[in-house]
Amino acid sequence: MSDATKTAYDPIPPSDIALKMEETGIKKAKQASPMLFGLAVLGGAFVALGGLFATVTISGAAGHLPYGVMRLLMGVTFSLGLILVVIGGAQLFTSDALMVMAWASGRLKTGDMLRAWTQVWLGNLVGALGTALIVFLAGHYNTGHGEVGSTALYLASAKSSLDTGQAFFLGILCNVLVCLAVWLSTAAQNTTGKVLAIFFPITAFVAAGFEHCVANMFFIPYGLMIKAWAPESFWEMTAIDPATAFDIPFGHFLVNLLAVTAGNWIGGALLVGGAYWLIYRNRPAAGQVTAEVSYK
Repeated sequence: MSDATKTAYDPIPPSDIALKMEETGIKKAKQASPMLFGLAVLGGAFVALGGLFATVTISGAAGHLPYGVMRLLMGVTFSLGLILVVIGGAQLFTSDALMVMAWASGRLKTGDMLRAWTQVWLGNLVGALGTALIVFLAGHYNTGHGEVGSTALYLASAKSSLDTGQAFFLGILCNVLVCLAVWLSTAAQNTTGKVLAIFFPITAFVAAGFEHCVANMFFIPYGLMIKAWAPESFWEMTAIDPATAFDIPFGHFLVNLLAVTAGNWIGGALLVGGAYWLIYRNRPAAGQVTAEVSYK
């Protein structure tokens, strides 16, 4: 294999990924607010589309497929969300937790980082909610003789009813895998490599049942919309009693959303970004030249 071929197809080494992550974090954090928020709206919408794809995939599968196979299918299809974010270009709160690497190196102001995280989280919320509303208004929950709507209700109920502590730790585990997916995709130098790098970690976190705050911004509101506004014909078609089935506690959902968000931040910023910063960026290798400016 020629040196040129190696350059084109070999992955970027981890030490170079760490530096690239810092530079990417600086670039993202310093975007103008309208662009930052707009890309965040797209990020929320993209993850919601992945959530919708996953919901359709497992609809009607309960009782016909083993649990693990059903979760695997859900993970495979949910991967669409991060693929759209990375390849299509968007901002996602969970992966933006890696900005902490640039901050730890003194290259990113605390205020700029916090502004970016806040605007991206809110933009993700708008994008996910907006997508959920459009999908609901399209009557998509009626597809498969109401199987898709029933699955959406089940997912919303299960996620919103989680114990808060459990939601927090599931959030940590989730974003370890999400940020590793972003880390690996940064190593790839072509689109195919980036897609494959994203595919396995995202499939794993969904199959394992971990919790992603932006995904929950779609799954739970979509279920709430169906429970509150679906016409009588839907309940008759599915033979579900809306008064007794699929409890979706709104207040507990809000608490859990904050718990999952905090868990996602710890998993991404500390366990992935922090760990790699300590290994590769805390003490640059002898002779390494970096043109870094302190902003802290």
